[in-house]
Amino acid sequence: MKKKARSIYLIIIDVVLINLAFYLAFLLRFEGNIPPGNFQGYMNNFFVITIIKVAVFYYFNLYKSLWKYASVEELMQIVIGAVVANTAVLSYLFIQQIHLPRSIYILVGLLDVFFIGGSRFSYRALRRLKNRDFKGKKNEKRVLIIGAGDAGAMVIKELKNHEELNSNPVAIIDDDESKEGQRINGIPVLGQRLDIASVSKKKRIDEIIIAIPSASKKEIKDIVNESKRTNCTLKILPGMFELIDEKVSINEIREVQIEDLLGRDQVELNIDEISGYLLGKRVLVTGGGGSIGSELCRQIARFNPERLIILDIYENNAYEIQNELKRKYNNLKLDVVIASVREKERMEDVFKKFSPEVVFHAAAHKHVPLMEDNPEEAIKNNVFGTLNVAQAADKEHVKRFVMISTDKAVNPTNIMGASKRICEMIVQSINKHSNTEFVAVRFGNVLGSNGSVIPLFKRQIKEGGPVTVTHKDVIRYFMTIPEASQLVIQAGAMAKGGEIFVLDMGEPVKIIDLARDLISFSGFEPNVDIPIEIVGLRPGEKLYEELLLDEEGIKSTKHKKIFIGEPIFSDYKVLLKSMDKFRDIINNEDEDKLRSYIKEIVPTYEKKNEKVNKRFEKECYEQISAAKE
Repeated sequence: MKKKARSIYLIIIDVVLINLAFYLAFLLRFEGNIPPGNFQGYMNNFFVITIIKVAVFYYFNLYKSLWKYASVEELMQIVIGAVVANTAVLSYLFIQQIHLPRSIYILVGLLDVFFIGGSRFSYRALRRLKNRDFKGKKNEKRVLIIGAGDAGAMVIKELKNHEELNSNPVAIIDDDESKEGQRINGIPVLGQRLDIASVSKKKRIDEIIIAIPSASKKEIKDIVNESKRTNCTLKILPGMFELIDEKVSINEIREVQIEDLLGRDQVELNIDEISGYLLGKRVLVTGGGGSIGSELCRQIARFNPERLIILDIYENNAYEIQNELKRKYNNLKLDVVIASVREKERMEDVFKKFSPEVVFHAAAHKHVPLMEDNPEEAIKNNVFGTLNVAQAADKEHVKRFVMISTDKAVNPTNIMGASKRICEMIVQSINKHSNTEFVAVRFGNVLGSNGSVIPLFKRQIKEGGPVTVTHKDVIRYFMTIPEASQLVIQAGAMAKGGEIFVLDMGEPVKIIDLARDLISFSGFEPNVDIPIEIVGLRPGEKLYEELLLDEEGIKSTKHKKIFIGEPIFSDYKVLLKSMDKFRDIINNEDEDKLRSYIKEIVPTYEKKNEKVNKRFEKECYEQISAAKE
């Protein structure tokens, strides 16, 4: 009702202004002495002229815009509407054989823009004036914008238009020297990236907004690190690939996240190559409800498979991804199977029923400390689970089988890593005896996955601390869940069989730095508001992670973030005999013997003590330095 009343109010104002424009046009044209004959032609048709113009203005949505947000786009609407409206009036008068001086039409058009536009923009100006007079600047946030481009200008406009945010943009930072000293929407550009701290102090900044959607992750990381020298709240406008229709909205501005500090750019996918093996295919994802598995399902659904089969033992996760995909992809044929990869006959039944052409095997136990205490479960689920799924895939002539592995499989110091190394051996050895293309994809830690360090730190911060770090020098490789999943799919497209694909994990990150950053982003000061406590390495935990065994070597691929480690194990018969012995040991419930036999199967497996001695620490960093060189 309020909206309708506002439109009627605007129409009444326009009726008055339309006719006032004609009257003033005549006064100007004839210098105050209007000839009765000329004006009479207008007076006899003023009603029709008014109806024509109001109808045109309505068509151009001049009665639907929210004029408190009036900007250049709305001004263009008014100009185009005025031109079309006066052209329509001219056509009507020509048909009626009513001839007015040509200058009248020009003057009327200009006056229409002045009056109609003025009425709208004066409303915005009065609102702003009223806000300054009565709301004042109590508790107002002073905002520094990073980026003097189109996005920065849009953010300034949005902040000014949304008084409820109580945010006042006061300065802009941009690395373009030519922009320094200039103003954007009335806000001055006061310096470059290295001036963030000094400008923030001088202008008493409360909040910094990074508004450079086109910036690389490396640039964002540098800006964030510079902004951390201030005590300001830090927010960011996502990259254009994250924005719907590449339009800037105040709702898109979010808190800076750890992902923004990885310095990693968006994954470039070979869409044609991926479509070639997923489009129109039956695809099965084991562990499809987990962090990686569910993201694989999301990515696969984009490529229009004939059918997507999600297999998981935990029905809650499977249910959630099922509902999500149903909402987003109406035409996707989707099946959810609740089953355990441990059960050989069940896996055979699933493969026989759905006849998948591509399999992504993501089902696994992955928590290092838990598997250290429960080695039998790690072998049952990870090793025998992989063997069951791989043999079912071979039996049903699956085209391609991609297993998700981990950097913890390289020179493992824990049961989980050793079990995943055996999984890799299964994949490499069965590939030699099968028409199915079996491959593994190895990568490091994934940000935000279930049980990862980030959710743990966030929970500890929420509880007031302390944030627990196992060792002050522990480092890890990280990538985001979407990045890991996209690269897994891309690696699958390159598979020829037997490869272990190794993903480029970028630069390693110190976990203690990660803890400090998360505390800072949460609005606290590390070791002042929230303490960081060093608790010692957990059983089986490494100080650092590796991505390759020494004997594997590495080859580059046509994708800059994917490499290939050479196969080093292919004796399938020997492996099957090992599986029989594993069964006997597990049936006898001899945990010590199990650990010893794992060492036989995986010679690089070495159990480390909780305490890290100085010599081991030195060796770690020597290897890291050598890798960087």
